[in-house]
Amino acid sequence: MDFYIPSDNQGKKGRTSGKGDLKWWQLSMIGVGCTIGTGFFLGSAIGIKTTGPSIVLSFILAAFGTYIVYNLLAKMTAQDPQEGSFCYYAGKAYGQWAGFSCGWNYWCSNILIMGSQLTALSILSQFWFPNIPLWLFAAGYAILSILVVITGNKGFDKVENLLAIIKTAAIVMFIILAGLAFFGVFHADVTYPGLPRSMNQLFPDGFTGFWSSLIYAYYAYGGIEVIGLMATRLKKMEDAPKAGLIMLILLVVIYVLSLGLAVIMAGHEEFTDKESPFVTALEHIHMPFFPHVFNAAIIMAGFSTMTASLFGVTTLLVTLSESNDAPKIFAKKIKWKKVPLPSLGLATIGLLASIITALLLPGTIYEYITTAAGILILFNWAFIIISGYKLLEMKAVGKFLGFLGLALILAAVSGTLLESHIRYGFFVSIGFVAAIVVASFIMNHFVWKKANGH
Repeated sequence: MDFYIPSDNQGKKGRTSGKGDLKWWQLSMIGVGCTIGTGFFLGSAIGIKTTGPSIVLSFILAAFGTYIVYNLLAKMTAQDPQEGSFCYYAGKAYGQWAGFSCGWNYWCSNILIMGSQLTALSILSQFWFPNIPLWLFAAGYAILSILVVITGNKGFDKVENLLAIIKTAAIVMFIILAGLAFFGVFHADVTYPGLPRSMNQLFPDGFTGFWSSLIYAYYAYGGIEVIGLMATRLKKMEDAPKAGLIMLILLVVIYVLSLGLAVIMAGHEEFTDKESPFVTALEHIHMPFFPHVFNAAIIMAGFSTMTASLFGVTTLLVTLSESNDAPKIFAKKIKWKKVPLPSLGLATIGLLASIITALLLPGTIYEYITTAAGILILFNWAFIIISGYKLLEMKAVGKFLGFLGLALILAAVSGTLLESHIRYGFFVSIGFVAAIVVASFIMNHFVWKKANGH
């Protein structure tokens, strides 16, 4: 995917693409493929462990909040198509510091997403090889991902298209098998928990558990901002809101059906962050092939998302450099098959940090990184909403929905403070934000003012 952040984020018109060739339904399908990853396949297990069957409600609520964000982003895109998308609109609305902050926050969130996916892949691989340490798997997947990116755009596109089909097919396979098992087609002598019959069964850890689970539901929808970046490729820009709505409907149907089946087929206490909830749900069925096939499909899905994030941050850093928002070295044309090596090198350092943390904190790192990545994504989504308030003519209903969207984001972020096993992820995200604020202050006083002749 192409990222662009204009050189002047203070309202000048940035570079826009030519007439696009994507139909709205194609953009919807791309969005589904970009969004589904281990955040759903494995991260949802932490959500279930935290809140039980009510995780389905968390995903529905997060879908509503996600739609509010995308609807505003699509309207801004239709009104003023820019390849810089949400970073451009933040800069246009509030000044260069906002565009700079959004760009670097997005870069940092994707670095954490790569770390989250890398750790998830390693955890899932231990399903077959429990005695091999987490960091060793992480190193292997990191090297393989870098090799895919180095092959250039054509090699990357072929790998991503194949893996997108596999991970979508994996969920469909689970829904079919779980549905057949639940309705007794397999004739297995198994008693399922079934639908919750009381509030205690629906919310086994109370309201605080439900509150804390929101971040994992939101994290599973992370990727909607990528559709904003790609919306300039539509044949008809006015189709952007429709593309996002259909994408969300598809995701909600897939997520709710699969998670709903998972939580009525296995008890709350059975789910663990070391195993996909979909594997857990079918463990009582005598289908020895399923855990292995599904685990392999999830690994492919996670590898797809991680490699896409690596490709994206590599390109994004070049555009940040070209707009004076990053050191000039990253704009230098030191390339291999059109891959900017300095930018890839910095992203590789981020992967290396994930490998080191997996070595030092093998038991808790996935929860911490996933929580921090989810929070950073939501910070950018909050910027999209407040940019919409300034750039769009919003009626009372639109303003209320924007306020509701901000309230849901605040609820998801604050909920991470309620659970001790994910609380540290909140402080990790705050550390990244603090670093970006300091960098923005330095850039404003020593780079931008000097460039503008002040």
